Amino acid sequence: MDIATFLGIIIGISAIVAGNIIEGGNTAHLIQAAAALIVFGGTFGATLLSFSMRDVFNAFKALGMVFGGRSYTPSEIIQDILAILVKARKAGLIALESDIKNIENPFLKKGLTFVVDGMTPAMIKDVLYQEIATYEENMKNAADVLGAAGGYAPTIGILGAVLGLIQVMRNVSDPSKIGSGIAVAFVATIYGVGSANLIFLPMARKIMNKIKEEVFIRELIIEGIIGIESGMNPYFLKTRLNAFLSEHEKSE
Repeated sequence: MDIATFLGIIIGISAIVAGNIIEGGNTAHLIQAAAALIVFGGTFGATLLSFSMRDVFNAFKALGMVFGGRSYTPSEIIQDILAILVKARKAGLIALESDIKNIENPFLKKGLTFVVDGMTPAMIKDVLYQEIATYEENMKNAADVLGAAGGYAPTIGILGAVLGLIQVMRNVSDPSKIGSGIAVAFVATIYGVGSANLIFLPMARKIMNKIKEEVFIRELIIEGIIGIESGMNPYFLKTRLNAFLSEHEKSE
């Protein structure tokens, strides 16, 4: 679970609510069902017009990964790979079959299954790199969906404000209702701008960062899988993987 994601949302929303209270505002005035329906319903509709249902569904799945997905550090992966390599050199590749079910990382598990099944290193690389490419494409589409929603939401919020002001103008003969009516109208703008800059756009960026991290981990796993398949010396493989890690850190 990514604590930073939860903290970011909670702190961002809390800061806005607290600022409103400090300025003497009433938090209850920020809760408007009509404004929420216009902004979030309109944003969702505009997003569906721009993307396929599959892309939108994948965006929700990607959000699940951001909030609750298991993250693996490079050091964890390297330790797992070296432990597997030591066993493979002692007992043979077939001996790994009983351990595959205990491996947490699904990509590593799949790669080891290929090794045990006797696939060649070239075939393993081709299949796993193709899976990485598919993963990147799906996740980037998810980020695009959220980025588009972040672009639509503020504009839909302004539309909601204009609709609210139209209702205010209908009551222009009653000055006592104008002030409160305008306040209600601009809640839609708050929803639009707030959801874009506190949820949609940051989440899109978060997914892009997640892609970079996950692709590197998967490339590291492929290097390890090939080392295991070839029976490489553990020291040499550790050195190779650490060098791979160092190059990645330099590029960041």
